[in-house]
Amino acid sequence: MRVLLTSIGSFGDLNPYIGLGLALKRRGHEPVLAVANAYRPHVEAAGLLCRPVGPHGDPSDIEVVQRIMHPLRGAEYLVRDLLMPRIDEAYRDLFAVTADVDAIVSHPLTFAAPLVAEKRGLPWAGAVLAPLSFFSRTDPPQVLAHPLVALLHRRWPGAIGRTIPLGKLITRSWGEPVQALRRELGLPRGGHPIYEGQFSPHLNLALFSRVLAEPQPDWPARTVVTGAIRYDAVHGGLPSGLAAFLDAGPPPMVFTLGSAAVSLKRAPHFFDVSAAAATALGRRAVLLVGSSAENRPAVDSHNVFVTEWAPHSELFHRSAAVVHQGGAGTLHTALAAGRPMIVVPFAHDQPDNAARVERLGLARTIYPQQYTAARVRAALAGLLADEDALAAARAVGEKVSSERGGDNAVDAIQTLADVKSTPSASR
Repeated sequence: MRVLLTSIGSFGDLNPYIGLGLALKRRGHEPVLAVANAYRPHVEAAGLLCRPVGPHGDPSDIEVVQRIMHPLRGAEYLVRDLLMPRIDEAYRDLFAVTADVDAIVSHPLTFAAPLVAEKRGLPWAGAVLAPLSFFSRTDPPQVLAHPLVALLHRRWPGAIGRTIPLGKLITRSWGEPVQALRRELGLPRGGHPIYEGQFSPHLNLALFSRVLAEPQPDWPARTVVTGAIRYDAVHGGLPSGLAAFLDAGPPPMVFTLGSAAVSLKRAPHFFDVSAAAATALGRRAVLLVGSSAENRPAVDSHNVFVTEWAPHSELFHRSAAVVHQGGAGTLHTALAAGRPMIVVPFAHDQPDNAARVERLGLARTIYPQQYTAARVRAALAGLLADEDALAAARAVGEKVSSERGGDNAVDAIQTLADVKSTPSASR
């Protein structure tokens, strides 16, 4: 099968699709990745075919990233203001590169993919990277990164679940450009693009670990929980200085904000506080600060190693604990490493991911507005001394490491070969 995989977002959105492409290739299929121009070098470095599709945003545009990551208005800006006005471009580009493919795998934000599949009569799979995307009323997500919201979610999850229809109603207008394009294409009105409209009648892939969520009765039909597909974008291995630092002493604590939150205005504060907390604890630490000079803390200690980036898959399993933003990619790598963690969630799936790993007994959550040296120091000291948390992290690590996310996803995608679809007559 020639399978087109399309994704949009940060490296946390790109990497699982590269990993899935590699899994498809190993099994004799022909994967094609349809992503923005900025990610083409990373796709091709992995040895995969790339077909650029719009919108062609710049993932290094700090102003845009900051607006996307706003804790309250980020989702609205991303969907309503950034993606929906360019849905025609996304559709034209994606339609043009799917003439010779056998199936499509979408992403929650590739709103044109269901339309292209329907027009071409192609079987397709919806895919999500975190439980949040299901907006389940029986397993309601925590959608806002705030300690009060977390408290309400813990105490009255059923009440939170009852607010989901309200959220769907409030955001209905965001998806009207998709409905307008459907009318133009001669397609019937579809479901809400952010809710039921992103899911396929043929197959839906939950590309996350079952330790985060089990299937729910209100999930879409034909959903398969594959396990996470972990892949580090090709940047090389551990920097030589970091490798030497790791070899020179006990496992350090690792502090990272992934590839998006590292651009936020709070990032310098995060790294300053992290360095101070590690120093106060007398523990070794690695800080992955990104390319901004502002993120480099003013610390002069042989116990604190500061670098722009390092492959999480090579670093986390050599750590004592991981402090991170809670994005799905970073989260699953930390889980697989079997290390306890502190999650500092900012927006989107991060607060829900934080709540889920906290319930597993291996994590603590500190919200950005609460991130102080005293609080971080106390949380890390308590976590590293908590034998139950350490045991829970190891047990979960064994489960997540044993999941065959890529192979399970390929097994499911192969069933699309038997799906018969009819293309729409109008173009």
